[in-house]
Amino acid sequence: MNLVSFLLVITGVMLNAAAQLLLKAGVRHMGIIQLQFQSILSAGWKLAFEPHILGGLFCYVVSVVVWILALSRVQVSIAYPMLSLGYVVTAIAAWMFFGESLGAMRMTGIAVIIVGVYLVARS
Repeated sequence: MNLVSFLLVITGVMLNAAAQLLLKAGVRHMGIIQLQFQSILSAGWKLAFEPHILGGLFCYVVSVVVWILALSRVQVSIAYPMLSLGYVVTAIAAWMFFGESLGAMRMTGIAVIIVGVYLVARS
């Protein structure tokens, strides 16, 4: 994989991670959204204009464009496993920004993901 292809894949991964973090930031103040029509409708209207939610959706749209560019250059069997790096980035950022837990078991899983992506990328 050449540098441009690698940068496209990593950019897609980072945009997906940013989207997840922005969506979480957007719903943090709302608490749990109940699975009832009225609750979902009310939450939907509030979230439709929430800046973090809009930013997250924008990141998703851009990530799709970047991902299509990446897939035109890289085998999907190489590129798709690299998306799991998004979990690594998201888990660490959620720990840093939202105070989410990063215990030993989760860190072990992150290490396994990194090793797995390395092996797939080297194949």
